[in-house]
Amino acid sequence: MAGHIQSKKGHLTRLRRVEGQIRGLQRMVEEDTYCIDILTQVSAATSALKSFSLALLEEQLAHCVAEATREGGPEAAAKVKEAGDAIARLVRA
Repeated sequence: MAGHIQSKKGHLTRLRRVEGQIRGLQRMVEEDTYCIDILTQVSAATSALKSFSLALLEEQLAHCVAEATREGGPEAAAKVKEAGDAIARLVRA
């Protein structure tokens, strides 16, 4: 079972909020809103997505990676590598 299943409702709420922010950005562009105001909203949406990503990553580490390391073997190494790769992608983003 995926670790995020337990927080599914909260995750969906966060993503809907981000979706609303993105729709707001589209509206701002359509209405020729001042660029700095748009950039401020871009920053807020980016921050919300990063926050969501970190929460999801935390769950991955707490559930999937922790369980795999308890069991040991090649699956543990694969889960640790997978988590490390995900962290690297988040850091680069």
